[in-house]
Amino acid sequence: MKSIDSLIKKAKELKDGGMSEAEIGNELHLSTETINWLLIHGATGEHPPADVKIGWRSIGIYGERIGYLADLMSTIIMEEMEKQNTDVDTVVGIAINGIPLATIISEDLEIELAIYRPHPDRAGRGAFSSNYADVEGKKVVVVDDVLSSGTTMRRTITDLEEKGAVPVLAMVLANKTANDEIDGVPLRALLRARTLV
Repeated sequence: MKSIDSLIKKAKELKDGGMSEAEIGNELHLSTETINWLLIHGATGEHPPADVKIGWRSIGIYGERIGYLADLMSTIIMEEMEKQNTDVDTVVGIAINGIPLATIISEDLEIELAIYRPHPDRAGRGAFSSNYADVEGKKVVVVDDVLSSGTTMRRTITDLEEKGAVPVLAMVLANKTANDEIDGVPLRALLRARTLV
């Protein structure tokens, strides 16, 4: 129960700091449903929803280690592009944790880099940074660290399509679902972590 107690405490600290449930979920790598439970029911003894917490701090504190993961992701992307008999023009990193991975992938594959910032409440339209590549008319691979419910990735795919991009692959470090595609876009991960019911 100690780990649950520390998650409850951390979730409440982040909420008190002004973060939305969606932002807290991204920060703690937990679904919004789990964050709601932590904030509302966590102290009541009710059983939490089925979820898996993914922590990669031991990797994330060193650029070299992030580079190793990004190199692995690059090989999977190349494998998928060969399988689809297509290519990719741009890698889109989802803020915050997808950015360092996407940056290295962009260098590995010698393709453009775009950055996407999801809207905090996840219902609103996100934004593409104007300091990076434009996605219009490009075939893109979308990169993030953890796929929990898929809400952020779905929103990113929708916003890419509305901008005239063609998402050809979603690539994540860890997939917490049984899905191999998301909104018709193939989904690949280095790891799959999910509860079995």
